[in-house]
Amino acid sequence: MNIGGSAQFDGFKVKFTPAFHSSSISVGDTWIYAGQPGGVILTMGGKTFYHAGDTSLFGDMRLIGEMNHIDAAALPIGDMLTMGPEDALLAAQWIRARHVIPVHYDTFPGIKQDAGAFCAELAKTGIQGHPLKAGESLEI
Repeated sequence: MNIGGSAQFDGFKVKFTPAFHSSSISVGDTWIYAGQPGGVILTMGGKTFYHAGDTSLFGDMRLIGEMNHIDAAALPIGDMLTMGPEDALLAAQWIRARHVIPVHYDTFPGIKQDAGAFCAELAKTGIQGHPLKAGESLEI
């Protein structure tokens, strides 16, 4: 599969989406290109989940929202290496998500964010935010 491609499996469907981010790995003192970043749309049990991956805000997120019924989405809010809370708020509206899980934040000082404040802003738009902690889950 590749970006834009999808496959139906026994009980679920997967589609790869674009993401805008760098992609590399370090081997010693050398950085090596690691391929094109992407997101994924997973549909199963009558629900659709979109994981945007490490990405910035990009206009085609509107198309993702128009072409899919997104029940829940994982959107990065870190703001140094991905989109930040303000852009993620707009992305959540563009993809028409009912629920949003903020991701890619607070793992080191440069991407410290207040996920609770982000979720409060989501609530003002009618979207439910879920700042999950390690080990927690969400059932919708």
